[in-house]
Amino acid sequence: MGYNKILIIQTAFPGDVVLTTPLIRAATENLQHSEVYFLLIPDTQDLLKNNPHLKEVIVYDKKRKGGPGFWKTLNRVRRLEIDLALIPHRSFRSALLAKLARCKKRIGFSTSAGKIFLTDQVVYRLDRHEIERNLSLLGFNGIQAQPILPDLFPGSEEYAKVEKFLSKNHAGFSDELVCIAPGSIWATKRWLPEGFARVAEKLIQEEKIKVILIGSAGDKILADNIAGMMKKKPINACGELSLLESAALISKARMVLSNDSAPTHMAVAMRTPVVTIFGSTVPELGFYPYGEGNGIIQKQLYCRPCGIHGRNRCPEKHFRCMKEISAEEVFEMVQKKLNEKRVKAR
Repeated sequence: MGYNKILIIQTAFPGDVVLTTPLIRAATENLQHSEVYFLLIPDTQDLLKNNPHLKEVIVYDKKRKGGPGFWKTLNRVRRLEIDLALIPHRSFRSALLAKLARCKKRIGFSTSAGKIFLTDQVVYRLDRHEIERNLSLLGFNGIQAQPILPDLFPGSEEYAKVEKFLSKNHAGFSDELVCIAPGSIWATKRWLPEGFARVAEKLIQEEKIKVILIGSAGDKILADNIAGMMKKKPINACGELSLLESAALISKARMVLSNDSAPTHMAVAMRTPVVTIFGSTVPELGFYPYGEGNGIIQKQLYCRPCGIHGRNRCPEKHFRCMKEISAEEVFEMVQKKLNEKRVKAR
């Protein structure tokens, strides 16, 4: 059966959108002659700018901050007459929107809060990476999509903005750059600021690296705190670059050091090695850095994981999952990945 118009719905966090980009490409490659649309929220729309596999990005402002709300978005989707909706986001509202918008076939996961509104359910495999789980949504049509790395497509505009920002901070694309992403909306997914400061200082002093702290405007105070602990200062890009501009910067970096958050997956999408620190969450949940050449740091504890997304505070009140990770072991792995990248660059 052919599908003229396909809609992918993912209205969660930036990292979730990045991890859905393989599904975009697989849909266009396996369901040829189809137009693919993508529905997301305002905070993440920048990530899909320039994506050559998409007909259109539809923005749904579910928090009602001035953009199209539920009913306006519903009417927009209904007018498209969607043949197939692929819904990796397991929320009640995402499935309901697809149903009310009269999407003919609606494929989602068996664990979706809105599974009553789906025409077909796919088993949510806990033993798979999120990319593979998302690709499994195509299995209803007998398609066995092969694993694909995520993709982002910063253009000349994004690279020019980054180059200008770096120049203003006495750096450039010719320097050895390392991006450090210390933030997360969940407190239990953030490694200690003093740990990041110590690693950044050692990179600057011992490796002669230009260290750039990346993140949203909400991470700026955290980044300022980290910089305040250091003698040799990093470049603070938090709140200075859009998501796609940050992806452009990441593509020019030797590597990325990140918590279990969106920059991990952005690094994979830009084919830049990443070392990811896991605290309250675990790689087995399926959100580890996909592909080869990356690193994971974690401590095996009885209380991990204490949640799927992380928490605002440690339920055991000791926060050992992050406190027991030393700056020395993080720096050792970062240094190892740096040297591997240097060898490949020769």
